[in-house]
Amino acid sequence: MTTVVKIGGARAVDPEGALADVASLVEDGEDVVLTHGGSTAVDETLEELGEEPTYVETPGGVVGRFTDERTMDVFKMVMPGKLNTDLVESLQNEGVDAVGLSGTDGKLLEGKRKSAVRVKEDGKKKIKRGDHSGKIESVNADLLETVLAGGYTPVVSVPVLGKEKDGGYTAVNADADRAAAAIAGALEADLVLLTDVSGVYEDPDDESTKIESAATPEAFETVKDAAEGFMTKKVMAAEEALEGGASSVVVADANADEPISSALAGEGTTLEPGALDAGEAAQ
Repeated sequence: MTTVVKIGGARAVDPEGALADVASLVEDGEDVVLTHGGSTAVDETLEELGEEPTYVETPGGVVGRFTDERTMDVFKMVMPGKLNTDLVESLQNEGVDAVGLSGTDGKLLEGKRKSAVRVKEDGKKKIKRGDHSGKIESVNADLLETVLAGGYTPVVSVPVLGKEKDGGYTAVNADADRAAAAIAGALEADLVLLTDVSGVYEDPDDESTKIESAATPEAFETVKDAAEGFMTKKVMAAEEALEGGASSVVVADANADEPISSALAGEGTTLEPGALDAGEAAQ
């Protein structure tokens, strides 16, 4: 069984424990694909360059980044550049023969570019143009399986390969949780989403209200209703992963001892395929 792990990019997330856990799993013969976020690092780099990150709200109320051309240049520099290289370096020091890949390598992650997005500003719906983002539509699972079969551990980063209307390609931004979800679905793997909280809480301010698991549609509705802020996208990604064929999804604490192993043992919020209605469409 393969495990896909996504390490969040929040400032409060320390990847050290997760990387040591990856090394333990690989030593035990497990296949692991590591993915990572990095929005915080991108924002910090933009600010160092004297530029402000731009976030927009969709008509559905989801807040996300607007990626203009300049921001896309910074993404290319930070995500597959510094962050991915740092993780590969750390894994090599843990004894893991890691290989860094971006979604553009070998058409690993591919989808259509969205050059314009619908946003809500001052209570009005508007079209904002010049975006460099996309929704992943295909995963080159053969590439990942080839890398894994060779004894290597892939470390995957956005950007992804965006198809233009003229048939060409442009590197575009995509949500890292949803990228991990697409990979987990394609590999029929377990997905572990590591973040700075221990799971999905019914009361976002009270860790004691953590939802342990969801194995029925009714239970999954409770999870979706409880998700707020950044957790909304993680639950959306979990749903897409399960619809795509993932074995399970766990939202768990990146800073726990042995965070991946403990998540797979049920320490986070575990979502099972039975939590989805048959034929349910991704939101």
